[in-house]
Amino acid sequence: MGCLLALLAGFAPRVALVLIWIFSNLVDRAFSGFLVPLLGLIFFPYATLFYVLAYNPVTEVSSWGWAFVVLGFILDLGHWLGGGRTGQQRYAGA
Repeated sequence: MGCLLALLAGFAPRVALVLIWIFSNLVDRAFSGFLVPLLGLIFFPYATLFYVLAYNPVTEVSSWGWAFVVLGFILDLGHWLGGGRTGQQRYAGA
């Protein structure tokens, strides 16, 4: 099950985060409310997913956990910026 989740997270982080939210308590354990994980699901799905997976209630997030959250944020920025560049190239030729 863990390998399937890792493959799904790499391909579709929003789907993986929703499935984790529905079938486990990891999201509720990492966040105290409903709004922050929902906004993370919409705008920064990789960073939110990595934060949920790296969160530990005893030690919060370790240094390696923060490294994965930063990596997720970079992936999210690449998604947003790469989508803008693709749109510019698509409509520049029209």
